Amino acid sequence: MSIQVADSSLVARLAPPKRSALAHIPGDEGWPVIGRTFEVLADPKGQVEMMARNYGPVYRSRVLGETSITLLGPEANEFVLFDNTKLFSSSHGWGPILNLLFPRGLMMLDFDEHRLHRRALSVAFKAGPMQSYLAALNDGIARRVAKWQSKPGEMLCYPAMKQLTLDLAATSFLGTEIGAETEEINAAFVDMVAASVAPIRKPWPGTAMARGVRGRKRIVAYFSEQIPIRRAKGGDDLFSQLCRATHEDGALLSTQDIIDHMSFLMMAAHDTLTSSLTSFVAALADNPQWQQKLREEIAGLGLKPGEAISFEQLDALPLTEMAFKEAMRLRPPVPSLPRRATREFTFRGYTIPVGTMVAVNPLFTHHMPEIWPDPDRFDPLRFTDEAQRGRHRFAWIPFGGGAHMCLGLHFAYMQAKCFAVHLLQNVSVSLPANYTSNWQMWPIPKPKDGLRVNVAAVK
Repeated sequence: MSIQVADSSLVARLAPPKRSALAHIPGDEGWPVIGRTFEVLADPKGQVEMMARNYGPVYRSRVLGETSITLLGPEANEFVLFDNTKLFSSSHGWGPILNLLFPRGLMMLDFDEHRLHRRALSVAFKAGPMQSYLAALNDGIARRVAKWQSKPGEMLCYPAMKQLTLDLAATSFLGTEIGAETEEINAAFVDMVAASVAPIRKPWPGTAMARGVRGRKRIVAYFSEQIPIRRAKGGDDLFSQLCRATHEDGALLSTQDIIDHMSFLMMAAHDTLTSSLTSFVAALADNPQWQQKLREEIAGLGLKPGEAISFEQLDALPLTEMAFKEAMRLRPPVPSLPRRATREFTFRGYTIPVGTMVAVNPLFTHHMPEIWPDPDRFDPLRFTDEAQRGRHRFAWIPFGGGAHMCLGLHFAYMQAKCFAVHLLQNVSVSLPANYTSNWQMWPIPKPKDGLRVNVAAVK
């Protein structure tokens, strides 16, 4: 690998190179104009594995209107994500997908600006606020699981998990009661996420992008109205924490900064956690022996019926954490991570010009059989200390890596463990006989049929 040094001011004016400048990279761009967009949307795992077989770990494709280069494997993940030379722009990578919908969220910032904003936002994820969020999580999850327990039988898991994460986002993130307004906010976020990968990238009437842009306006109006209220009265929820957050010079985050960060954090927390927790339930329902092992680990906490798990007890659930990690290995919540090259570089002998869209693929890496033997099998013991010791540190990247490592990863673990405690103390989950769920894997994995599961009270 080698890097050609260039002025960092290029980042502000990056443009895609001519397609002919990438013709030396092996690959297949598919149909004129649309490229391979529909094939990737339909089967992203099958597509990347097919391209890797045909063209190797560095290949050229065309998706969502632009020719891009995909780099595969742990070494590629480290090269792109660790990025200590500021070679790759996250802002210009995600920009074509998210600029109209989630502009200037933390993932959409680069380098020094990203560092300053990340430091300001980190106050919302320190131990004190996290303990406050856990209290809201315990209460909200317990109430929702009690409803599932009272109605044994078949349930569609994904819609139920989506409703749960909405409830939890409203209470721990927004600090509001569940009601018509929060339902409207959720609908706006759903439209924004759907628009982010719509083949039509302009907000023309009747398109998914038009609905997404309308959703964005609704979100902006809600947060704009609420910010002065939260600054005046305070609160323990994440929104109130951000309204009081300051930069290094003591200045409060601007109203626009808070709107942009909250929009992005709500999307990330709501949609990626819905996906990850649904994958977690699917894995437990399909592996009853592991479900029982986790239930026994949770029983070892000695909690009384209905008692909340404490912040200190979260570390006493190593098997539960390993099972959640394995669920995210099988279905990483963000299967592909785009960046744009800020200057020319070489990787595996290929010279790639400035401005090129470059992607790494957690979904592919998480299923490489040379790293994960029998990769489609659910096996939480892949995450014991011994099993991980010789593994490349970028072989498992559901939360990204480097400077853009997910700021909310500890919140995700906390929510998953709290969810597992309340779920497995009260109900068992199983799949219907002869049932296999079909998953849509991009942009965020979800079961196409909602994931049918049988729920029964624990005896």
